[in-house]
Amino acid sequence: QVQLEESGGGLVQAGGSLRLSCATSGRALGTLPMGWFRQAPGKEREFVARITRNGGTTYYADSVKDRFTISKDNANNVLYLQMNILKPEDTAVYYCAARRGLVGSSSANDYDYWGQGTQVTVSS
Repeated sequence: QVQLEESGGGLVQAGGSLRLSCATSGRALGTLPMGWFRQAPGKEREFVARITRNGGTTYYADSVKDRFTISKDNANNVLYLQMNILKPEDTAVYYCAARRGLVGSSSANDYDYWGQGTQVTVSS
């Protein structure tokens, strides 16, 4: 069983930055394709970014490309999401997710383990 716990959310002004962390346990982070998703009130959960098991390749939603960076510290089992130039439309609960198997995915339905989420609020 894999446990995930996000931290680092909060309230920030537009144009500011936040770094989210996701501490993992139960399995070595280097064995897991990982992703970040978000869900705003009244909307479906959407893909934000994902990273391969070894951290060598990353993928981003068009809405966050060039502003957000996903990374992982396999030695310490922590996944990160650096968020810069934040916009009010980035306001959401952010979730980290892990997928069994070798290959990642941009679909939330393909992930097997989820954290409890952390709230990010961007004021205008």
